[in-house]
Amino acid sequence: MSLVSQFLSQIRQHVRERRGDLLASWLQVEPNAAQQYHAMADELRRDFADGDALEATVESCLPLDDDDDDDDDGHDADGDMAEGRAAPWPSFQAFIKEYLTLWRDIDHDDLLGAHELLSSLVNACGTAFTHPQYGAMLIQVCKSLSESLARFTLRLNRRPDLTRRLRGMGAGGDEDGGGAKSVAESSAEIIQKIFKVCLMDRTAGRRPEGKKACVYMFANLVLKLLFACKRTHLATMIFRNMSASSPPLHLYPAAQRVTYLYYLGRFNFAMNHYLRAALCLEQAYLQTPAQLVSHRRDILTYLVPCNMLLGRFPSQLLLARPEAADSLAPVFLPLCRAIRAGNFPAFQDHLAAHQPWLWEKGLYVQMCYRLRPQLWRSLARKTFLLTYVAPSADESRRAATLDLADLHTAVIFVQRRLEGWLPSSQVVRGRPHNVNAIFMKAITSNVQVPAETTLVPPPGGPKRLRANEGLLHGNAPVKLVDVEMMVATLIQQDFMHGFVAHGQGRFAIIGAKSKGPLLAGWPPVWQAIKERKYDEAYDPDDVPGWVKT
Repeated sequence: MSLVSQFLSQIRQHVRERRGDLLASWLQVEPNAAQQYHAMADELRRDFADGDALEATVESCLPLDDDDDDDDDGHDADGDMAEGRAAPWPSFQAFIKEYLTLWRDIDHDDLLGAHELLSSLVNACGTAFTHPQYGAMLIQVCKSLSESLARFTLRLNRRPDLTRRLRGMGAGGDEDGGGAKSVAESSAEIIQKIFKVCLMDRTAGRRPEGKKACVYMFANLVLKLLFACKRTHLATMIFRNMSASSPPLHLYPAAQRVTYLYYLGRFNFAMNHYLRAALCLEQAYLQTPAQLVSHRRDILTYLVPCNMLLGRFPSQLLLARPEAADSLAPVFLPLCRAIRAGNFPAFQDHLAAHQPWLWEKGLYVQMCYRLRPQLWRSLARKTFLLTYVAPSADESRRAATLDLADLHTAVIFVQRRLEGWLPSSQVVRGRPHNVNAIFMKAITSNVQVPAETTLVPPPGGPKRLRANEGLLHGNAPVKLVDVEMMVATLIQQDFMHGFVAHGQGRFAIIGAKSKGPLLAGWPPVWQAIKERKYDEAYDPDDVPGWVKT
């Protein structure tokens, strides 16, 4: 008996006895599979080059009306399949044909061709999986093949030379008009079909059983591929479907829970829902064992900046942990110091130094723009500390205020520092070699440097800033009206508590007598965000896509 016939005979037996785990162990596709698979591939190329011959062999060895010649033929007295037994079905035959075609035609050096064959196989497996009676036995097969497709796709996704060629050959476009679909997006769509079959399974019972037992596993594979191809927005439908039909997340294994919460957190981070993102990422971090350092590092990579955007900065103790000490602390600690001090130049310099890493992680845009309100808040607070004079007993009823002109002066100073202006004390001016040094010292010791010369332009002229590097927009000068508008914005965001007295050009603090001017005028950012009032019903602890009950 040929190897192909032996293989199909064993597959038939596993189907008859509904041994899905053994089916998964037999239907291997990895290049490091046992030598018998490669020998069977040689036989397929030699004896079954014709697709019709292969199809006929599959139909002969896996008949739809599966009758053995034994006395116990697997049927009851009425001729129906006995309980606990099964028979091949048409879409299963098509799936096995695709499996044998893959081993016949695959060239592991041709990554694009191998990906196409594997995609067709997983697609056929998903179709066979939809069978209402016998499809559930393929759940382990779908799982192993989908994982193989995901691994292969991510490997291919790291070869832009090949993916560009594939996009160039693509004739169609995606729904968003973005041209041909990427390799990762196409693979995600195939696995998503299997995910939907699992999600729509009507298995009864409190605990997930049958196809629904793998809902989160397939969802995680789809999310992994969507994030790999930077199509984060396409995950919206995954989370909507999960909210509508998924069992509670806590009923699933820890690995699936953590992975799902990680991607749900990253999705909300990308959608600028930082409160929701922080809830998901924090739970993912807490549920990950300490020994899984790389996994905890991946979660902290997004949890730390997410909390920074909410006004909660990481502690030294957290960033001293193994998962953060070497890679995350050097990035985020200096940013936190710059924000606390309102130090725009230090903030911009550190962002520029780590721009490639932040951009690769999808953090740069949020860190560059979304942290600016906190920088402005700290700068205004620092200006108030430098300029505020406590009222005397006779003036105790007078409100504590910040003169916006003083803040404007500080802002001009910061803008010029961003443009490369230098403190006059740092500028070294050359002098003729024939000038007496003692005479020059006597003159300079009696000369007072005017206040307006505290900063001097750099020798080559002001630095040309990009749009995101200036306080407003590149080298655009900051006017007093811009400062007033920024303070009004911070008041609206609850980062500053008070009102702008436009006629007097001042920011007046409300509640300074009871709390003190600093705490009343500049409440903690995290506290301000938590206490915000919304026009419509909004539960900050409710995260769409996270099924808790």
